[in-house]
Order: sequence, then C-alpha cells, then structure tokens
Amino acid sequence: MAAAYDILIIGGGIAGLSAAAALSSHAKVAVLEAEGQIGFHSSGRSATMLHYALGDRLVRALTLASRGFFDDPPDDFAEVPIGRPMPVLIHARDDEREELDALEADIAPFAKLDRLDARGVHQLCPLLKEDAVHGIADRRGIRLDPHALLQGNLRQLRRRGGELVTGARAAVIKRVQDVWEVTSEKGDVFSAPILVNAAGSWVDVVAELAGVRPLGFEPKRRTIITFDAPPGTAIEARPFAKTVGDELYFAPESGRLFASPMDEVPSEPCDAQPDDYEVALAAWRMEERTIVKVDRIHSKWAGLRTFAPDRHPVVGFASGAEGFFWLAGQGGFGLQTSPAMSLAAASLIAGTAWPIADVSAEELSPNRFG
Repeated sequence: MAAAYDILIIGGGIAGLSAAAALSSHAKVAVLEAEGQIGFHSSGRSATMLHYALGDRLVRALTLASRGFFDDPPDDFAEVPIGRPMPVLIHARDDEREELDALEADIAPFAKLDRLDARGVHQLCPLLKEDAVHGIADRRGIRLDPHALLQGNLRQLRRRGGELVTGARAAVIKRVQDVWEVTSEKGDVFSAPILVNAAGSWVDVVAELAGVRPLGFEPKRRTIITFDAPPGTAIEARPFAKTVGDELYFAPESGRLFASPMDEVPSEPCDAQPDDYEVALAAWRMEERTIVKVDRIHSKWAGLRTFAPDRHPVVGFASGAEGFFWLAGQGGFGLQTSPAMSLAAASLIAGTAWPIADVSAEELSPNRFG
C-alpha cells in the first residue's frame, strides 16, 4: 500500500527542503531524496555566498527578498549560525572599467556599494596584482553555511510533522485517478495529489518519468580548488573577490583559499567530478590575477548548476499535467534565493500571499516556455 501524503517533493537539496519546510505548515509533506543524504550534489558543493553580482535583475530581486531571512533567521531554525559576514569585492583592470561601471549600475538598486580606487582595492584584498585598479565593494556580503541551511530546513520540516525519505530514487511515476504515485527503485510506493519536482539536475528526467514535457534544463559543471595562501598572509578578514567578468572568484576557506575558474561545462545529470583541465585553469587564473603561487592543490571538487533556457528559475504548476509542480533551474543561486523561492512555492500551492514584491508569478511560471 502506498504511503499517502498531501504533497510529495522529489529532491532533498536546498530547493526541495526549503519548500518542504514552508509547505509543512499547511499540509502533510514528504521529501524523497535519491541519495543517502541531503544536499549530496549541488547544494552541498556550492561556494555559498550571498552577493548581487550573480545573475540579472530577477535573480537579484529574489536574493534581496531572501536577505531578511539570513539577517534574522527564526530562533529555532538552526543550532549553529547559518552565515557570517564577508565583504564582496568585484575588481577590474583599466580595460574592464566600462564593464565594472555597468555592473555597478545593475547592482546599485539592490545593495549599498562602495566604489574603490586602486588603493581601496588593495587595502581590501592585498593578494590582487597591481593591475586591479578599480573595484566595487559590498561590505554586507554573507558567507552562507550550506549544511546549516539544509539541516535547518530539515529541522523545520520534521518539527511540523513532515518526513524525509533518503535512498528513494524514483523508478516509476504515474498519475492514478487524482493522485501521483511514485515507486522507488526499492519498490516503496508514495502517493499525493501534488508532486513537486525539485530534483536539481534531474528535473527533466523526473518530468519524463511522469509523462510531463521536459523544459530543456541544462546542467553545467563548476569546479573549485583549495590551496595555501602565501606564508604569513592573514586571510580570514579578506573578501570574496571576483573578476568583473565571469573569469575567477576566490575567498578564504578554513585557513586556506578556494578558487573557481567559473567554468560552465555542459554535463549530463551525474555525480560531478572535477576535470583536470578546469582544475589547472583555476590555478592558472589565480596566478594570472593575483600574487598567489598555487604550488599544491589540497582539495578539488565539482558540482552541477542547472539552468532553464532563459537562466531564470522555474516555479509553478505544469500546464496539462494536473498537480505536477516545477521548482527548478536555480543555477548557482539556489542557496541565496531559497527563502524567497520556498515562499513562492508555498504561495502557488497553499494559497498564501505572494512574497516577492519585484518578481511576479508569471516571470517564474513554467508556462512562459509555451
């Protein structure tokens, strides 16, 4: 006999868990996670900054709408802090100044920025080479803790009577009368009138299993390496530093530095592993932009960031598939927008007030793809 719920959510990353936590105040919710732990793929492998140099106006509006949650989370949300202050520095060479000017204008409606000359850039980040002569700084950036966020949402879900089932990879999904039935590879059956597809890089795979038209999501691999800072360098107070173009970012990480070449390599849904080329590219770009010599790479990893065709998230019921709800396409901004995205899902499913003043439900709807 199927275990019956009001809402089934496929995917135990930040999208699925945050939506489950929000929805569990209104309904009986179960999260089905294919792996043996939550956040195994993208959510647990993120650089996890809250900053506004990512995406476009819509992504920035979702980030701003989420900011209040990170500044003042519920008292019972997590046992440890979910973030800590870390300034964000976007730096540029002389020939990149116009690009920096344009980015500053785009971000200014969402965050208070300081414009920096060469001296200000190097005071904030002495590791940059002398050709980094222009910068903008958001001194209210937040380094988020992905594991604290995942665990906090899981605590909220369980406290409100919801359930998490791990090792529950969907094998069969079908609509039976007025409910969705999901049969796992182990043969367990779960049912609910509403099925939320929050399967990250596997969202189109899940849709096809359910007989729903896929929307053309594309997973892209991103690589991160960690390595030592120059001997005697104090790094803990240093910023998350990013080139004005999508070339490199780096920041302090547990006494070392981490860096990414901001690669976006198309991939099939999988347990992403770092490729030697992108690992070498990260080290080369770090040496090309900074005074750091990457003599030894201590660790390396990769994760998938999944995008809709227009690179905007998708939140809403599918047309022609009753009770099938998309919660997908968070790209690299899923953690920093998860509070707003979860409330948007709750609004469309449970009928609560729409939570985002500057983004409409129509802008997020899957029906925008026809």
